[in-house]
Amino acid sequence: MRLKCPLCGDRDRREFYYYGASDYLDRPAAAAPLADWDNYLHLRDNPAGVTRDLWYHEQGCAQWLMVTRNTVTHDISAVELVAGRGGK
Repeated sequence: MRLKCPLCGDRDRREFYYYGASDYLDRPAAAAPLADWDNYLHLRDNPAGVTRDLWYHEQGCAQWLMVTRNTVTHDISAVELVAGRGGK
């Protein structure tokens, strides 16, 4: 699989670290019940179809990316920066 980094261009997937589904950004409040934290830390969906995932360009520009991809067809429809351009 290849990802097109907005800063570095087309790269092999091995340059990136897969972090997980984008809903990982939706942290429970600090005072949330322990069950909410348990779900947040340990339970993951495994959907068939289009997903939005966090990836880190570890061997490139060191940026966090949001990748929209289809888990059935392996098509990648979008790769976007999560935050403003930082640096290595």
